[in-house]
Amino acid sequence: MSRIGRKPIPVPAGVKVQLAPTAVDVQGPKGKLHVPLPRGIRFEQKDGVLSAIRDAEEFRAVHGLARALVANAVKGVTEGFKKDLDIVGVGYRAELKGKTVVFALGYSHPVNFPVPEGIQVAVEKQTHLSVSGADRAQVGQVAANIRGLRPPDPYKQKGIRLVGERLKKKAGKAGAAKTSG
Repeated sequence: MSRIGRKPIPVPAGVKVQLAPTAVDVQGPKGKLHVPLPRGIRFEQKDGVLSAIRDAEEFRAVHGLARALVANAVKGVTEGFKKDLDIVGVGYRAELKGKTVVFALGYSHPVNFPVPEGIQVAVEKQTHLSVSGADRAQVGQVAANIRGLRPPDPYKQKGIRLVGERLKKKAGKAGAAKTSG
């Protein structure tokens, strides 16, 4: 029994859903998304509610997945998704220039990061970034790519991190003060 797959998806006002046998197209105020459906899953729309229906019991593994993907698309075109990142380190900062974010991350050169289509990056202060967009997977991937430019190091905790990310701090060299002869 798929508890997630059986949950109905309420469709808010102002959102258009177009059903096809292999995909669902969702259009709203924040954009348009195309969600391909796994084989054996179809959607029905009644009274402003979408329902995921599986054709046979063998498709139960992807029933909840398909429903979650379409629910994320509906939420994305109405509210959107957002990830916040912090830059920690002396001299580390970001600056938005057109459709490119320029980072100073302690390297010998500035790092240019082109912002993909459908994603908005806002630089608040110089050490805080917000990545937002309608597609949840794309927002998460862009945030992960930005974090990958300079991941937080385990010793000094410097680098780019997601807000709320918990890091394990490692102890430095313990035997540096003791010298035996």
